[in-house]
Amino acid sequence: MKRVTGIGGIFFSAKDPVALRAWYRKHLGIDVQEWGGTAFTWADGAGNPTRGTTVWSIGAAGGESFAPSTATFMVNYRVEDLAALLRALREEGCDVLEKTDDSEFGKFGWVMDPEGNKVELWQPPAGQ
Repeated sequence: MKRVTGIGGIFFSAKDPVALRAWYRKHLGIDVQEWGGTAFTWADGAGNPTRGTTVWSIGAAGGESFAPSTATFMVNYRVEDLAALLRALREEGCDVLEKTDDSEFGKFGWVMDPEGNKVELWQPPAGQ
């Protein structure tokens, strides 16, 4: 079974998300959209677009999105078979959170790494 197949997104929180988004826009040229982030389109070695994106987003600090972690970031990893991976992680003694989510955006599950960081696992919808 393949486990992680790529990075689906990088999310972090900020004390002043509007100012931080503006800094990234101005100094690093990231095209931050009104929703608070951007989606980088994947490309092959020649620069031709391929299927897939990586989301990058800054949200307000203090929310519950990263809980129970106290980190200011969370990485979202793409996976092929979320249910099988969560089962394997549980069997290996990992701290897999009970909650999962199944929506139009795909299937999501979470595991805590040994340092207490919440890791998001995402199975994209079919065809993505």
